[in-house]
Amino acid sequence: MTTLNDCRALDAQDPLAPLRDLFDLPPGVIYLDGNSLGPLPRATPARVAQVVREEWGQGLIRSWNTAGWFELPGRLGDRIGALIGARPGEVVATDTTSVNLFKVLSAALSMQAADAPARRTVVSERSNFPTDLYIAETLCRERGRHLRLVEPEEIATAVDADTAVLMLTHVNYRTGAMHDMRAVTAHAHAAGALVVWDLAHSAGAVEVDLHGADADYAIGCGYKYLNGGPGAPAFVWVHPRHADRFVQPLSGWWGHAQPFAFTPGYQPAPGIARYLCGTQPVLGLAALGCGLDTLLAAQPAGGMAALRRKSLALTDLFITLVEARCAGHGLSLVTPRDHARRGSQVCLAHDEGAYAIVQALIARGVIGDYRAGRPDILRFGFTPLYLRFEDVWDAVEHLRQVMDTGEWRRPEFNQTHAVT
Repeated sequence: MTTLNDCRALDAQDPLAPLRDLFDLPPGVIYLDGNSLGPLPRATPARVAQVVREEWGQGLIRSWNTAGWFELPGRLGDRIGALIGARPGEVVATDTTSVNLFKVLSAALSMQAADAPARRTVVSERSNFPTDLYIAETLCRERGRHLRLVEPEEIATAVDADTAVLMLTHVNYRTGAMHDMRAVTAHAHAAGALVVWDLAHSAGAVEVDLHGADADYAIGCGYKYLNGGPGAPAFVWVHPRHADRFVQPLSGWWGHAQPFAFTPGYQPAPGIARYLCGTQPVLGLAALGCGLDTLLAAQPAGGMAALRRKSLALTDLFITLVEARCAGHGLSLVTPRDHARRGSQVCLAHDEGAYAIVQALIARGVIGDYRAGRPDILRFGFTPLYLRFEDVWDAVEHLRQVMDTGEWRRPEFNQTHAVT
């Protein structure tokens, strides 16, 4: 059995340990929710203040040129691209995940309508993140298409001659189960379908190689593992073979070939720039840049490969300790044990009190989150940039105490909040 001293020894040997100092983490808190909202990088307040006071306050409108505001979506996009297997000039940071999904799914459906009009179905997982399904439902209704929802094990047989687009989240938000992007994409392509990947729980957490997988479209958010702050701009990638074929439906002026020519007719910019829409949120992009700095700071220690190794070690330890120290309390593992199928989170099910258990842990300073469903889920994210092996030990010790004492049954932990 791993001991607390063993965990401290692992921390002492961890080449990524210095990266913890890049974050302003509240004392007494073990933060296991970076998969929902990344913590505050220490550099962010000063950088945003600089943009407000100097670039906006002194530079005023001149800063679109002098401070490089105009190029921010592409510059940050290139840095995101380095984390997901994209090439320079293929990613832009912009808008929200939902908005970007609307853009790429619209473009994919338009392409299939031109190339294979008989294909009328969008296939997705029944347990996909709801916003993805809502966007797909709306588009299918407007385009006269059908949204077909299946279980993960049914995806291979569900993609057939009627499938226009397969839309999946790479790492499932509820379970932490990860698809084999290369294999799934190859299977869909063999059936004549395009694939849209949501990387919200992948970018900055697991190794992604969009070109290696021959993916078609990808989107993702900036506020989870990319540490860009609440509501941070998202990102969008389109394979170069598709980028110039169709105009995405939100044809705003920022995606125009010459936005400051002010011509009445829309002429799309070449490549990924056409996936921009309106004026960009400079303050949010500045904060996102600081979040990306924390990830790129891992490059000397091995980059995403090193982060992935530590992520798996942290999640392995958590699973082992929970099963050894919390046995008999009705907690069951939902996340796959297989490394190749596991994202950077561990999800536990509890038939009676998942929400209350999470609330009891939060009161103790162990912040995870809860996801309703069948079953109800206690969800814990493991971000190797700042989490220590000692944190894992301590988190499980708190969980053991909450379960042993029945603390989670207290009335205050069973009152549902607006955000769970």
